[in-house]
Amino acid sequence: MTDDDDRPAPDEGAGDGAVSTTGATAYDGADSDVDGSDDAARSRRRLPIWQESLLLVGAAVVLAIVVKALLVQAFYIPSPSMEPGLVENDRILVQKVSYWFGGSPSRGDVVVFEDPGGWLGNTEDDDPGPVQGLLSAVGLYPEGGHLVKRVIGVEGDVITCCDDQGRILVNGEPLDEDDYIAARPEGVTCNGPMVPCDWEAGPVPEGEVFVMGDNRSDSADSTVHLCLPDEVDCTRDPFVDNDLIVGKVFAVAWPLKNFGFVGRPDALNDVPDPS
Repeated sequence: MTDDDDRPAPDEGAGDGAVSTTGATAYDGADSDVDGSDDAARSRRRLPIWQESLLLVGAAVVLAIVVKALLVQAFYIPSPSMEPGLVENDRILVQKVSYWFGGSPSRGDVVVFEDPGGWLGNTEDDDPGPVQGLLSAVGLYPEGGHLVKRVIGVEGDVITCCDDQGRILVNGEPLDEDDYIAARPEGVTCNGPMVPCDWEAGPVPEGEVFVMGDNRSDSADSTVHLCLPDEVDCTRDPFVDNDLIVGKVFAVAWPLKNFGFVGRPDALNDVPDPS
């Protein structure tokens, strides 16, 4: 008890000053210095709004070009040749992934391809202006020089028109196409009326396809480029090289009333392999 009583009382003021006052003042000052430095650095690094906007627009354009080149591209339907599924002026989306790494079109695929030469005739669009050209480069403006058709025959297939019901045959198998082709006009007796209902194409060469429009009475497709039996010195080629195919149509994007996905019809699932 005596020793405790003799011990000097702690200097509460000094202790409080060392911990709460002095310490707090030093800590607050450090925070203030750090915050001020950060604000100054951020102020020096920040670009003007117009520069940031240009960078964002440039990045968006580059991204759009990459997506168009590698993944998805937009096109439009310039004619009624693919009705009833694809209507004139529809905006469609074409995906390219399915044909990567050696992939090739399958029977029933709706594909967009470059003009093999003379297929478009005088219907090809004029060269776009600079603004339209930029929009076209990023997939926001319709491109000319391309066609859209359905793959009916692939490598080795023989396509024949027609059986006694007017149906197209592939490797001897008749196709029930009523679900996806336009109705035959009055007086037409087969599903290939752009040429007489008596022709055969194939075998389809390696790396090529035979294509037809769904609106058979109004489609300048492979059938129009057939060399018919009574023709002499015909040099037309009805087949499309796979290297000319941009990709497979998978959706209608516009107008909204026609929005939907595009798939392969069941009619071509049961076609036997070429013999």
